[in-house]
Amino acid sequence: MEQNGLIIGDDGLTRCFWHGGLEDYRRYHDQEWGRPVTDDIRLFEKICLEGFQSGLSWLTILRKRENFRAAFAGFDFHKVALFDDADIARCLADAGIVRHRGKIVSTINNARRAVDLKAEYGSLATYFWSFEPSADERPARMDYETLRANPTSPTSVKLSKELKKRGWSFVGPTTIYAFMQAMGLVNDHIEGCCCRPEVETLRAAFVRPKG
Repeated sequence: MEQNGLIIGDDGLTRCFWHGGLEDYRRYHDQEWGRPVTDDIRLFEKICLEGFQSGLSWLTILRKRENFRAAFAGFDFHKVALFDDADIARCLADAGIVRHRGKIVSTINNARRAVDLKAEYGSLATYFWSFEPSADERPARMDYETLRANPTSPTSVKLSKELKKRGWSFVGPTTIYAFMQAMGLVNDHIEGCCCRPEVETLRAAFVRPKG
């Protein structure tokens, strides 16, 4: 890694350091991370997987993502909301996922809260995108030191509190900020990363969901 938090790949492109040159992680960095998402299933999946990631590496979760999708009905929260004790036992026996009872139970709980949220706002996307940070909250320049120094943000703290009031769990401010980074509510690709201008263009053209 260079001192500025960027690495040059074997394709000659400069990227954020954190993918480490691993092919699957680089693909996630290039094709998913930071690109605006409005699909409710993907939003629910990501917030749950960020909860599972707590205490682990995101790469661990990424490499188990298809197993998680199989275990949790493709993260269709209407289906997961109907999970019962037998489903909890099934997930605890599934070696392909992270077998943490608290996180499994949390996913089912959050699915039920997501059903309520959709009923109230019309979509999860409408609710989550209403927390997109204003320009004056964002740093003037997203460099390596800024990224390292800000594992949360005022908005992630606010959204975390709001979700907890609504009964969600495993949604601390750091988890929520990682969710915001991944789903494109902010662009935290470092200055100089080949993906940053592309994500900026996508965000500029992006039509925010409204209720």
